[in-house]
Amino acid sequence: MRKTQILLAALVAMSNVASAQTKPRAEYEKPKPVYTKLAPAGEAWDPVATFSIIGYDPETGEIGGAVQSRVFSVGNGVLWAEAGVGVAATQAVVDVSYGPQSISLLKQGLSPAAIIKKVWDADPDPDTLRWSKHGRQFAVMDAKGNYAAFTGTKASDWAGHKSGVFCTAQGNILAGPGVVDSMVVAFERTKGRLALRLLAAIEAGQLAGGDKRGMQSAAMLIVKKDAGVWLHNDVVARLQVDDNPEPIKELRRLVEKSPASRQPRPPAR
Repeated sequence: MRKTQILLAALVAMSNVASAQTKPRAEYEKPKPVYTKLAPAGEAWDPVATFSIIGYDPETGEIGGAVQSRVFSVGNGVLWAEAGVGVAATQAVVDVSYGPQSISLLKQGLSPAAIIKKVWDADPDPDTLRWSKHGRQFAVMDAKGNYAAFTGTKASDWAGHKSGVFCTAQGNILAGPGVVDSMVVAFERTKGRLALRLLAAIEAGQLAGGDKRGMQSAAMLIVKKDAGVWLHNDVVARLQVDDNPEPIKELRRLVEKSPASRQPRPPAR
C-alpha cells in the first residue's frame, strides 16, 4: 500500500511538471508593453495647453509655425518642419512622434488630410486612461500650403481649430474660440515676412484670452531651401523662449533681431 501511494504521488508530480511546461507563456508571464516610456503610475503629464499656427507664404516660399503655451519649453516638441516638404504641429495630449511621422509621410507624397487619418488611426493608444489618443491635436501643411487639422474629442476645453488662407490655427485649454479666430484674422491681415505674420497671429491669440492657465514659453520655426544664414542652411528661423513671464514679448524681440523679419536676400547668381 505504501509503495502504491508513493508511486501515485510521483505520477501526479510528473503530470504537474508536464502541464507547466506546455502551458501557454502568456498565462504566466505578462507581455512587455509596446511603449515603456509612460507617465509614472498615479501621475499624468500636463497636456500641452497650447495655441499654435502653421502657415505658408506663397511669395517667398517660406513655411513654418509659431506656438505659445503655459508649459516649460513648448518649442521642444510641438513644431516640426522640413524645407520643400512641409510643417506640422502636435499638441494637447501630445504624442511628439506625430511631428516626424507627418513630415515623413509628406515626403512620401501623402496629402495632409490622408496623413491626419493615417497617423491617428495607427496610434496604438498606449495609455488610454491618462493620455488617450482622443485628446491629441495636430495639424499638417505641405510645401504648397495645403493643410488639414484634427482636434480629439477629449482635448481639454476650449479646444478646436480654425482654417484660413494658407494657415490653420489650433489650440486647447483656451479662453474660447475667439482665440483661434483672432489668430487667423491677424495672419491674413499682417503684411511682411512669414515670421511677422506668425508672430502677429499668436499676439492676437493672446489678446483674445490665450491659454486659460497663462503664459510661459513660445517658439517659432520657419524653413525654406537654402534660405538660412551661411551655406546649405534651410532654417530661416528657429527661435525659442523656454521660460519667461512674457514669452510672446520676448519672441517678438528675437524675431525683430532675426534676418527672418527683414526682406529676403536675392538668390545667388
